[in-house]
Amino acid sequence: MAAALLLGTMCFFGGAPYALAASKEGKVVIGLIIDDLGNQRDSGLEAVNLPGPLAYSILPHTPYGKMLAERAHEKNKEVMLHLPMESLHDNPLGKGGLKLEMTRSELQRAVREDIDAIPHVIGINNHMGSLLTQQPKQMSWLMNELKERGGLFFIDSRTTERTVARLVAQEFNIPTHNRDVFLDHEQNPEAIRFQFQRLLSIARKNGGGLGIGHPYPETLRILREELVGAESKGFQLVPVRKIMEVKKAEQRASYQN
Repeated sequence: MAAALLLGTMCFFGGAPYALAASKEGKVVIGLIIDDLGNQRDSGLEAVNLPGPLAYSILPHTPYGKMLAERAHEKNKEVMLHLPMESLHDNPLGKGGLKLEMTRSELQRAVREDIDAIPHVIGINNHMGSLLTQQPKQMSWLMNELKERGGLFFIDSRTTERTVARLVAQEFNIPTHNRDVFLDHEQNPEAIRFQFQRLLSIARKNGGGLGIGHPYPETLRILREELVGAESKGFQLVPVRKIMEVKKAEQRASYQN
């Protein structure tokens, strides 16, 4: 039964084969996350007002984090926790950040407090973390806490090629995925539009793709333009959780076979 829900074409989910469901019209699907939210009110509200089922990843303990989470939830959009993790460059983490020096109990307590700081959280992705996501032990502590919490997925932002976060999430049977594209590493309209088209190219090749952007004025403007008429452009924007559900269905189908 589960296999009937899946598209026959095989693509890749976090580096592993999976079959990604398409819309009834056979369009490829993409997911979009806007993260780094919570410190700015106006740009955050502008992001939440973008058309379509985007996900919004919000930094914990920020001035506008709860308000933006409530606003996104009111619009039936996904709310995620943008979990700060230590980087190789010792960038400031802000309150609630996870550090390599933490004990297991300290790290897991911080994770619990960060999740509780943002209402309606259904998933998590890492903010920075080029140091911490390389650590199997700390990632195991994190994923164990997420498993105990239940119902959460994990998106690896892939701030380093050496990340083990997705692999550890898989070991704990947590729904997981890697981002395919950062939309706005370069903050100019031409570069952002190029990365959006690159995301669509990946989605057309593999059956789906996941992009991450930020509430920069240029990013929000390009997304407003590109998301208009999405269906006519041959793709469908879907909630990130939908991709997680497809992964679960594919796993159940493989067990049955």
